[in-house]
Amino acid sequence: MLTDDCLRPPVLRPGDTVMLVSPSGPTRPERVARGIELLTGWGLRPVLAPNGYARQGYLAGGDELRAADLNAAFADPEVRGVLCTRGGYGAQRVVDLVDMAAVRRDPKVVAGFSDITALQFALWRGARLASVHGPGAAWLDDRTPPRSAESLHAALMTTEPVTVAAVADEETFGVRVPGRAEGRLLGGNLCLITASIGTPDMPDLTGAVLLVEEVQEPPYKVDRMLTQLRRCGALEGVAGVAVGQFTDCADGWETTAADVLTERLGDLGVPVLGGLPIGHGVGQLTVPVGTPAILDSDAGTLTVSPAVR
Repeated sequence: MLTDDCLRPPVLRPGDTVMLVSPSGPTRPERVARGIELLTGWGLRPVLAPNGYARQGYLAGGDELRAADLNAAFADPEVRGVLCTRGGYGAQRVVDLVDMAAVRRDPKVVAGFSDITALQFALWRGARLASVHGPGAAWLDDRTPPRSAESLHAALMTTEPVTVAAVADEETFGVRVPGRAEGRLLGGNLCLITASIGTPDMPDLTGAVLLVEEVQEPPYKVDRMLTQLRRCGALEGVAGVAVGQFTDCADGWETTAADVLTERLGDLGVPVLGGLPIGHGVGQLTVPVGTPAILDSDAGTLTVSPAVR
């Protein structure tokens, strides 16, 4: 049985203050306003970080500003959750500036996805902090309907395990190798996983269940990233692979992203489960990362221990 030695922050409770930070790309105030409305409805007290609406080209302000907001959130004892507004690009530029001592001293739940995979990898390396892979606080109802909100709420504000079932409508549903695997769920966005190779933050995936999802990357680029993971040895010893949404990943070729995933993951000799509504697609669901998980390809489910205590 996997030893559960991760650092779990306290569960969020009504009345808790959560800081909305933008560690990556610039965000849209109208979407953040909707996120604030949603969080307030859960009884939380959302506060926008001082530089949450900053903009510097494709970044949400300069590196120093984005790092300062993260560190202010981690250092403030009144802040109990750190919710990223969105992904985009830029988290890798600031992760080396994060005060890991503050994270370890007063662990808080951190939620986000996409480019935030870089931050979650850094927090795992620097503090063994379990975190939450889920929608950003810049909320878009068309993409994240009520079931998405309910899933994020459950992961942040309850200590129940999270179970996500494969959905036949998802493009990756046919990506499957039967079997059952147990291991720590690690991963997130495929681009950020491969971009972490060679950095201190690339986790050892031995015995882990790897989570992968992607958006707007054509099949040949998905192939290139998976091939790089194979060639560098990152997938040696992986216990299983949970395949989320590969959204808008068509480029006109007959070969699809699902075809590539089947080919590049299907001969690893481990269970693989596609069709999980985790990622950039409509109906995105939330899962903890850094905690023990059970991938059951036969049943079509991924069950993950909570990120909070």
